[in-house]
Amino acid sequence: MSGGLSIAGFSFGRFSAVLIKEFIQMRRDRVTFAMMIGLPIIQLLLFGFAINADPRHLPTLVEMADDGPLTRAILAGMQNSGYFDFQGPVGGIAAGEAVLRRGDANFVIVIPQNFERDVIRGRRPSVLISADASDPSATGGAVAALAGIVQVAINETLQGPLQSLAGTAPPFSVDVHREYNPEGKTSTNIVPGLLAIILSMTMVMITAVAIVKETERGTMEMLIATPVRPLEVMLGKILPYVFVGYVQTTVFLIAAGIVFRVPFEGSPWAFFLGFNLFIVVNLALGFLISTAARSQMQAMQLSFFTILPSILLSGFMFPFAGMPAWAQFLGTGVPATHFLRIVRKVMLKGAGVGDVTGELGALGVILVVISVIAMLRYRQTLD
Repeated sequence: MSGGLSIAGFSFGRFSAVLIKEFIQMRRDRVTFAMMIGLPIIQLLLFGFAINADPRHLPTLVEMADDGPLTRAILAGMQNSGYFDFQGPVGGIAAGEAVLRRGDANFVIVIPQNFERDVIRGRRPSVLISADASDPSATGGAVAALAGIVQVAINETLQGPLQSLAGTAPPFSVDVHREYNPEGKTSTNIVPGLLAIILSMTMVMITAVAIVKETERGTMEMLIATPVRPLEVMLGKILPYVFVGYVQTTVFLIAAGIVFRVPFEGSPWAFFLGFNLFIVVNLALGFLISTAARSQMQAMQLSFFTILPSILLSGFMFPFAGMPAWAQFLGTGVPATHFLRIVRKVMLKGAGVGDVTGELGALGVILVVISVIAMLRYRQTLD
């Protein structure tokens, strides 16, 4: 009987041959196999260990114009709560605003002059807390914990002759100023960050797939036969897609302003430098992926592999400050992390070029590293 054992026309021999062929093909396609095994593991680790919607140890600065038992009790309670991590003093309102705008701190606390004296005299002074509310989820938990922290400080400090001050109403108020997103709108935070994800998804994938397509069609071999150098090929391939990025960014800015009412408070020049550098970084990354992929399917798979960290580790969906140190270290190597900060600083905080130099420098370093690796990989294809 040909074809091995068969039941009603179904041949187990033919079935086994096809099954073995697929396993052999799977073994040869190492990229696809690695994606099937690696992606679930990475997702498990990121969602299990790196993602935290209730961040703690948020950088906090203090301007202390008065220092007394009640003041120390308030600050100690904030520190012990785990939400606030005091980094040191700050001098003046302008310095505090600059710190929040650069993203160096999430909170600036101002203890006014004669605070303790005014509490004793019943004048109800105010403790001012300026919070970076551009990401409401990052500071929401800490702000919500303030009422309990204040009450504990009052109960511990106002005792004996001062116990009458610890009545039903606190003898002082805590005024929280939510900077850059006072209404706490989620769209104000998500929409600017969405530009980083959109550019990451399209620029990387388009470039990688387009170059691999030429390799599959054989036109890349013709290009290799010419005296064109790797850098010239790289620039010639990626720069046309810069125009696509310009179109996407223009449409995004128009929709963000008209549909979602997202402000644009900062320097257009800072935004221009940031998004141009980010586009080139992603196109270079797409070029690098094309040197490792042997088919368009592999190019798409590898592109998706880079998009996942951009969404989970950049601070787009989950607060960056809430991630553990190792996840933040990995996140600093993701281009979207730095561009997302640039967009939010410029659009929401009114930042200029000087406020985003750190992020621009980080993107520049990432670009150099990716470009060098991509050109070395491309030279190997010439051999």
